[in-house]
Amino acid sequence: MTTLESTSTAAGPPAEPSPATGRRRDRHHRGAVRWIVLAVLVAGAVVMLFPFGVIVLNAFKSPADYSTAGPLSLPTEIYTTGMVDFWNRVNFGQKLWNSFFIAGSVAVLGVLISLFNAYALGIGRVRGRLSIVVLFLMANMLPQETLIYPLYYISKEIGLYDTQLAVIIIFTVIQSAFGTYLLASVFGTFPKEVLEAAALDGASKWQTLWRVVFPISRPTLSVLLIFFFIWTWNEFFIPLIFLISNDNQTVPVALGVLEGDRLMDATTTSAAALLGVVPAIVFFLIFQRTLARGITAGAVK
Repeated sequence: MTTLESTSTAAGPPAEPSPATGRRRDRHHRGAVRWIVLAVLVAGAVVMLFPFGVIVLNAFKSPADYSTAGPLSLPTEIYTTGMVDFWNRVNFGQKLWNSFFIAGSVAVLGVLISLFNAYALGIGRVRGRLSIVVLFLMANMLPQETLIYPLYYISKEIGLYDTQLAVIIIFTVIQSAFGTYLLASVFGTFPKEVLEAAALDGASKWQTLWRVVFPISRPTLSVLLIFFFIWTWNEFFIPLIFLISNDNQTVPVALGVLEGDRLMDATTTSAAALLGVVPAIVFFLIFQRTLARGITAGAVK
């Protein structure tokens, strides 16, 4: 008995894992989790990009290759006749300019109106601020179908039907409703110290807006500008109703109208879809860094 106790005492208690070993295990665990998350994201990206890849594949495929080998086969030659035919058939250059003009005008005007409204509501502290912000939110939640008839009737009465100006006005109001709601919430938490310092320096409200509020809010405004442009570019329903002339139609309307007349084969339809989506993708890629900086913009120091 004494020998066993002395042996146990000499051996001591079981050794515990060292801190370095625990840190290695944590790093290994975090590394495994990151790889799993990365694999899931890559798989999701592949699923989302698969339809776009099919469109690109069939846009440069001849109708003979499509009929014999199917939509998932590689083209035997680069076929651009379908893309050229679609471009000439719908006068795609004019449609492209119409979409750029309408989307760009709406983006700029929507951001400016949102800035002015939010400055009055979030910083100016007008009476009934909360009710007005809720009203803008409710207006933004209205479906477009409920607005078509009154907007159609008003545009007919004032002579703006079938004009790009009517579409620009409608989408500017729609987009600025969302922008006002978003910016009013941001400006409601604007640092009062900055505004008080500007007031002590003798800055007027207009000077405070352009020299203090605008530079600090530029990342958020850049995000709104990009979103307004892409949202307006992709709109189909309202331009379809209000732009009936061929010279005024946008890219989505041209795609929808031409596909409805059943004059295109599958490869020409893919080429048309590719031409319609590429400009928006290029615009997004050009302003990708601006969008990232705007989303990750932190608080004012």
